[in-house]
Amino acid sequence: MSVMDKLKQMLKGHEDKAGQGIDKAGDFVDDKTQGKYSSQVDTAQDKLKGQLGADRPEEPPQR
Repeated sequence: MSVMDKLKQMLKGHEDKAGQGIDKAGDFVDDKTQGKYSSQVDTAQDKLKGQLGADRPEEPPQR
């Protein structure tokens, strides 16, 4: 099992919190680099959210 698979398994059901953490980390990097790499940070945030499923809207419960 890869590291990414383990992360996905751990974060299952907590995608919203993972997305918030990714945003917070990106803001931290932007602050420390004074926005010099903001476009690269935004791209990395989007890709990471896509990998972890943090960018998907919540699905209604199945009946």
